[in-house]
Amino acid sequence: MSFINSSWWFVPLIITIFSGILCPAMGTVLITHRRLLQVNLISHCVLPGLALALGLGIHPSIGGVISGLVGAIIAESLTNKKSENYEAVMNTILAGMLGFGVLLIPLLGIRIDLEAVLFGDLLTANLGDLLRTIIAFLTFILLVTFGYEKVVYVGLDPEGASASGINVSLLNLALSFTTALVIVSSMSAVGVILVIALVSTPTLLGLDKAQSLRIAMMRSSFFGLCISLLGFILSIVFNLSPGPAISVICVASLIIPKIGNKF
Repeated sequence: MSFINSSWWFVPLIITIFSGILCPAMGTVLITHRRLLQVNLISHCVLPGLALALGLGIHPSIGGVISGLVGAIIAESLTNKKSENYEAVMNTILAGMLGFGVLLIPLLGIRIDLEAVLFGDLLTANLGDLLRTIIAFLTFILLVTFGYEKVVYVGLDPEGASASGINVSLLNLALSFTTALVIVSSMSAVGVILVIALVSTPTLLGLDKAQSLRIAMMRSSFFGLCISLLGFILSIVFNLSPGPAISVICVASLIIPKIGNKF
């Protein structure tokens, strides 16, 4: 414990490692299920729960997970992925929930560092942030370990999975809950707004020519870990904000290979 207290970088580094592995692995599942937009939705729905939890004296992470899950359930109940209005409904809800959260802050008379919530403040992360990250990591591991075949089946053929007796709605709810946990646990690393980059970019790199979901998750996590560590190192060396640094590296990791292929 004395080592951790004297080494301010230790906890942020461990959170960086866990987030770099966890977010892309979760993103791989969501992309194969065509549910990646849900990450953006849930990340915007987290703020009202954070505000209400602080106003009620509850830990903000609990409120964030609950409001993120509620937002996802509302979106699912109003439309479905086959509807042409699906994206419009999702974007309307995420904008409304974010606005609701911003309105609640002055109404409840609470203080929230919006910049830290939205964009992360990894270098000030503490053991509580690390614990939340580990809980989200273990939850995802349990979901994949005991439901891997169902996750793969639903991703490939949701209608066939439902016909075979798999409770697709329950699995989607479990995915939404795990996604909310991942987003809330990543607040200290990249913030609830920029988390979409860490969920998406390494996944795109990992899915390329992957022969199975398991291989894709492993490759995506490897790329996510490299991107996160590079962003962490650059933020320390050049005194940058880690969240935006990681997001910029995500974009660069997509652009640079395309430029290289042209030459």
